[in-house]
Amino acid sequence: MPPSLSSSRSTASACVALTVAGSDSGAGAGVQADLKTFAALGVYGASAITALTAQNTRGVQAVEAVTPQFVARQVQSVLEDMPVKVIKTGMLANAAIIQTLAQSLPSSIPLVLDPVMVATSGDRLLADDALQALRHTLIPRAYLMTPNLPEAAALLDEPVAQSVEQMTEQAQKLLAYGAKAVLLKGGHLQHGDEAVDVYLDQHQCELLRARRVQTLNTHGTGCTLASAVAAFMARGLQTFEACREAKHYLTGALAAADRLQVGRGQGPVDHFYAFSYASVAENLPNTQEISHDPE
Repeated sequence: MPPSLSSSRSTASACVALTVAGSDSGAGAGVQADLKTFAALGVYGASAITALTAQNTRGVQAVEAVTPQFVARQVQSVLEDMPVKVIKTGMLANAAIIQTLAQSLPSSIPLVLDPVMVATSGDRLLADDALQALRHTLIPRAYLMTPNLPEAAALLDEPVAQSVEQMTEQAQKLLAYGAKAVLLKGGHLQHGDEAVDVYLDQHQCELLRARRVQTLNTHGTGCTLASAVAAFMARGLQTFEACREAKHYLTGALAAADRLQVGRGQGPVDHFYAFSYASVAENLPNTQEISHDPE
């Protein structure tokens, strides 16, 4: 007999994270990358779409923003029904959506804010008038913000950091905007054979180091790292530990990226690198081997 409704509800609730971000039709970044990351790390992913992008590995061809009211309605629908432990934001498109989220996101749920402004291809994903709204309404509500070097420079109206020392200085300035912690992603910095990120909160400053992976397939790395942090936070890790584990996960996804061979441009990372696509395909049942009873 199937389990009764009451017995199924007595089991432990799923570990749920919500991503509020743009859709990438090529599925390498945005909401699609977030959901893949959540799934790979054992977290149930829910989503609210802020914008639709016509996008592939070679660039962004078109963008259509969702109305702020409908973004808020998506968030409300998820929160009314699911035990969300962490909310992660990515591409927010414009000031109206940012302001609406600042008013509607519950302060009781930790927020990981990835201030997505430009795609890996260089295409703009955030309206110019949205920077002020981001600085003054949403960043102060964040448990963690995860800008890359160009995003940090834009938020601070400063040149892009050229050293780890300058990264640390900019992380300190970003922390003053009100977030509880900053993870400044250093993938754009040429620092030998290392990729160095700076983690900063009110109590500690740490450098997260990993070997630099030589690959052109880096589409969605920022989204993936931020959503991995959110996933580990949803699973109960403290913010710094979640950042450390997320960097380890991203390094593995980058190292396996070349085996995917998706698209003709900058391809995505391999979110499911712990699984072998080849072995999964080999072990799928042959349809001729599946028995069935005729009606």
